[in-house]
Amino acid sequence: MAEFWNLIILNPMLNVLIALSALLFNSFGLAIMALTVIVRVVLLPLTLKQTKSTKAMQELQPKIQELQKKHGKNREKMQQEMGQLYKEAGINPLGCIWPMLVQLPVWIALYQSIMRALATTPENLLSLAFHVYSWPVVVQSIPVSSQFLWLNLGENGDLILAIIVGGTMWVQQKMTTAPSADPKQKSTSSMMLLMMPVMFAMFTLMFPSGLALFWVVSNIIGIAVQYKVMGWGYLRIRPASQPTKVGGK
Repeated sequence: MAEFWNLIILNPMLNVLIALSALLFNSFGLAIMALTVIVRVVLLPLTLKQTKSTKAMQELQPKIQELQKKHGKNREKMQQEMGQLYKEAGINPLGCIWPMLVQLPVWIALYQSIMRALATTPENLLSLAFHVYSWPVVVQSIPVSSQFLWLNLGENGDLILAIIVGGTMWVQQKMTTAPSADPKQKSTSSMMLLMMPVMFAMFTLMFPSGLALFWVVSNIIGIAVQYKVMGWGYLRIRPASQPTKVGGK
């Protein structure tokens, strides 16, 4: 299974990543950004399908909230009414999930490619030799340079990247997180909205900066795609209602 994974997915992505670094002024940081864009473009049909499903679910939120108010205490009745609502709207609740699952192996391969290409130790560099093709552009580019802007892509612990990763992930989630009338669900949503960005920000401090750079670029593209399909969604800040003036004052 590991050999199949390396042959079909990991090795092609790894070699393209190294080749891109040679073509982009020997900058591995630019190569990570370019490959992230390429992968996002290839997966765009799945991303659009996922985003449109999310938008459809978003548009149903007022009706869902009405059902929560009406049948909140009767879980069985609530599930029946929700199922009927989804059926009438022609929506599959799993439509937001399965495109993400299909994309997951690609993201794992991209992560592994970045980690292998950086080869921060002699052992990792030796292991890298078993995965690279004999392409001159690839062979001549090894080892890749880990310096990009102020970053060492092979080292972890960059606070600025951690803040950007957490912030962009929060924006993505906020755009699609609908407010709920149910206090418990509202509390859970608020917790998830905060927990996921904080968790990935902590991952950024624990993993090499090369992976964090991938997350940043991927999140920004994700925000752009969501904005194109559904606008700012629930990120919009609604102005507070103005108090009624008495006597024209």
